[in-house]
Amino acid sequence: MSAKQCEISKVSLDGRAFDVEYGDGHRSRVPFEALSNKKASSVATHRHGLRPVTTWTADIANAAPMVSYADVQAGPGLGVLLRKIRNRGFAFVDDMPATPEATEALLASIGPIRNTHYGAFYDFTSDLSSKDTAYTSEALEPHTDNTYFTEPAGLQALHLLSHTDGSGGESSLVDGFGAANQLYREDPAAYVSLSKVGVYAHASGNDGISIQPAQPFPTFSHHPNMHYLMQVRWNTADRAGIATNFKNLERWYRAAAKFDAMLSEPKNQYWFQLKPGRMLLFDNWRVLHGRSAFTGKRRMCGGYINRDDFVSRYRMTNLTDEEIKASTITG
Repeated sequence: MSAKQCEISKVSLDGRAFDVEYGDGHRSRVPFEALSNKKASSVATHRHGLRPVTTWTADIANAAPMVSYADVQAGPGLGVLLRKIRNRGFAFVDDMPATPEATEALLASIGPIRNTHYGAFYDFTSDLSSKDTAYTSEALEPHTDNTYFTEPAGLQALHLLSHTDGSGGESSLVDGFGAANQLYREDPAAYVSLSKVGVYAHASGNDGISIQPAQPFPTFSHHPNMHYLMQVRWNTADRAGIATNFKNLERWYRAAAKFDAMLSEPKNQYWFQLKPGRMLLFDNWRVLHGRSAFTGKRRMCGGYINRDDFVSRYRMTNLTDEEIKASTITG
């Protein structure tokens, strides 16, 4: 198909677009900024839903990112919530009803809740019904979820509905990007090893289930063109083999041990107590979560949202129509 006519027309006071008419009469409008080299960087940033990343350590406890439930329900607050998560990797929604219905509805306002072999929206107690350590009262080391999926969930939510007849169960978060930066500064070779060597994972505790990713993925994944750190995968409970030869295997384990030590450093761990009415949402491609052991009975609800849906909602609530169109046309 060849273009029959191409003209430049005004679309706003400070912008232009190409109006293109094709041989069959179809017309397209391409914002000029989408084709401008001067705008290439911002277009790429908008395409991937990127924001400046602020890494953190345990002192984030002094100013944990938080948005009120009333603000999120009002509309603009949802964009603020997602902006905080893109910047810091997590945020709380405070003063919300301590019910699974309110939790599920808020999640669904971000994107479709992901269905897995555990189900979609979850509402459970610690009875090991799903053959996973998350469903026990045991302590959990810092980890990311879904390393056994080819594409782990992008956003995760946890809302403690009740905790009776016991104590404990404090939660922890670690900034995986911050820990990765620390590793790069202290031992660049270890960082490269965790960026290059793939790792296998599996989910096989439930009857009839044996899930493994389509390929081994490295602990640190980077964007192939823009080269920024895109994802951290870390879960020792789900790890299987390491996809490298014996010559490099010891080097990988030394790097992994160093990274694991950084994740376990008290200065890198933000500890807090979940409570009814305060939901936690975090970027599962960046932030590792864990908890201490507990006694008694806890009821927890929450769910996963796919990465693409999470970033899409961020873009739609934080970018202008012109920015979205420009980044979509060049995508």
